[in-house]
Amino acid sequence: MRIIKTTDALYKTIQFLKKKQKKLGLVPTMGNLHKGHIKLILLAKKYADIVIVSIFVNPMQFDNLLDLKKYPQTFIEDCLVLKNEKVDILFAPKISEIYPDGLKMHTYIQVPKLSKIIEGKSRPGHFIGVTTIIGKLFNLIQPNFSFFGEKDYQQLLIVKTFVKELNYPIKIISLPTIRLKNGLAFSSRNKYLTNIELQKASFLYKIIRKTINIILKNNGKKLHQTINLAKMSLIQKGFLVDIFNVYNSQTLDDFSEKNKKNIILASVWLGSTRLIDNKKFTLLN
Repeated sequence: MRIIKTTDALYKTIQFLKKKQKKLGLVPTMGNLHKGHIKLILLAKKYADIVIVSIFVNPMQFDNLLDLKKYPQTFIEDCLVLKNEKVDILFAPKISEIYPDGLKMHTYIQVPKLSKIIEGKSRPGHFIGVTTIIGKLFNLIQPNFSFFGEKDYQQLLIVKTFVKELNYPIKIISLPTIRLKNGLAFSSRNKYLTNIELQKASFLYKIIRKTINIILKNNGKKLHQTINLAKMSLIQKGFLVDIFNVYNSQTLDDFSEKNKKNIILASVWLGSTRLIDNKKFTLLN
């Protein structure tokens, strides 16, 4: 595995690979790699000749400086994981390499509607940071494919939207959420949880599934009541609920009985840790 830390070195490598007509697959990460990332890498190998993983803890997407400072960084361990998975290239730039003139006046990419609702409303500026860094990585690496997990569902839709609207010739491929045996979604932030909180955290996905079963049984009726009961169950278990609702899975518009394809999006706090999860479902009638 080759480790590249500068944009100049990356540019030269990419131009060489393009001349060789290699298909490039990008897995963008912030490091602290887990089983979900490994599954994305394995998926990338099925599509691409060369698999490139980026590790960059992007300050632009953090709405809280303390959250940025405590974000788990495990670069040496991550390198061992990537070597074991036979990744071809690791791009691991410093902040000064990506934002040489700082963040304040940096050009950014924004998807207007999708970036400001739901999670974007709770975390102003977060998705601008996400789309800006992904756009920069796409410009630098020029991948044929890029791979994302569906746990960050709103992020996935936002990336697909700006790729389409800005005419990037890149195919976005997603992977269903990878979970622990108890149902908890793999996440780098799980490391913040205590042992007791780790056990409690699995309740979030259980409530999501239970809520969907009730919605399907009622064919979308009494939705407000069903959602409130789910929120109360989470609160009783010690969660602080920020987001827990049903949306159109294609547009993230509010739920309508006319729409068949839907998703529950959830963002909750357990102690000092923010957890997000989701599950899609289809109304049959």
